[in-house]
Amino acid sequence: MNEGVIDGDWEYRPLRLPAGVSRRTAATQLAIHAEFAGWELSRVLLYADGSRKVWLRRRRTAAVVPGVIT
Repeated sequence: MNEGVIDGDWEYRPLRLPAGVSRRTAATQLAIHAEFAGWELSRVLLYADGSRKVWLRRRRTAAVVPGVIT
């Protein structure tokens, strides 16, 4: 998966779906991202070849440094 981008209070992650992915499969994949990782749909581009570029977004959370006990 591509690297995410942080913009203000939001974190964005682009996702590329190939042309052979059905709408139902794409919706299922996006629902999994929403349910288990807190992402929501921000934008979708549909290309002439049938592929899609999807931007997911979620609110930024406080960064936690692993291994540090406070």
